[in-house]
Amino acid sequence: MTQTYHANGKLLLTSEYFILDGAVGLALPTKFGQTLSEETSEENGVFWKSIDNENKVWFEAKFDEQLDIISTSNQEIASTLKNILTHCTLTTQHIQLTTHLNFPQNWGLGSSSTLISLLAQLSNKNPYQLLEKTFGGSGYDIACATANSAILYQVENQERKITPINFQPNFSQHLYFLHLNKKQNSREGIQHYKNLNVDKAPIIEQLNALTQNIANAIDFDEFCHYLNIHETIISEALQLPKVKELYFQDFPYTIKSLGAWGGDFVLVACNEPQAKIESYFQEKGFSTLLPFDTIIL
Repeated sequence: MTQTYHANGKLLLTSEYFILDGAVGLALPTKFGQTLSEETSEENGVFWKSIDNENKVWFEAKFDEQLDIISTSNQEIASTLKNILTHCTLTTQHIQLTTHLNFPQNWGLGSSSTLISLLAQLSNKNPYQLLEKTFGGSGYDIACATANSAILYQVENQERKITPINFQPNFSQHLYFLHLNKKQNSREGIQHYKNLNVDKAPIIEQLNALTQNIANAIDFDEFCHYLNIHETIISEALQLPKVKELYFQDFPYTIKSLGAWGGDFVLVACNEPQAKIESYFQEKGFSTLLPFDTIIL
């Protein structure tokens, strides 16, 4: 008998790194995610297989009953996985576990957070505690993994406040997510943020107000106005250039970085025909442009 679990991917629309220090973030679960199937194995041990979005096996490992690595296709990944599995305290050691991503690994939609969520579901563990013991982070991506809609997420005094909201703007046909053809290292980005010598309190206050305004905007121009203000605040705080300044200076519409600045996806807000928008970005060398309704749950 096969037991299957599912976890959604994520995109963080507002507050970026400041969510680590108590800012409210607007987070969106995606239709893309990862599944984990559990089957009983005839042999002792834990047998692991990871399959990518093209149905190709990209990682395999075999662990004994004490979770020591017997064989693997990648020692570093197997060691990381061993650490996570150790905290899961699985009830059986005769299992075949298979993960299946349905998005490219370099998209940055949460291959790690979905894995944590899946193993927490499998072992009936608290996913946030499992995250803290392994990868670390704010946990908004863990909240998205099992959310049925957009959420407002905040960590304050070590307490998580997760508020489901209906975020389906009546102008969603003008919203797109563009992949920048590279994956940003989240840990490096977080370290850069932690090294900043700025007073974060007033910035967080501004971001909280902007998050509410962005979540509640009913007019496209109003929505873009708040996105642009948000982008300027984050750019100045992180001391990093805006993605529009780097790659798309001649684009007359709104582009906003998401989550880890410098890679993964950006939000494009533009009310031109989709074909015209796609043509512009393709000429710049960016071919992955996903409409809002295609990617957001």
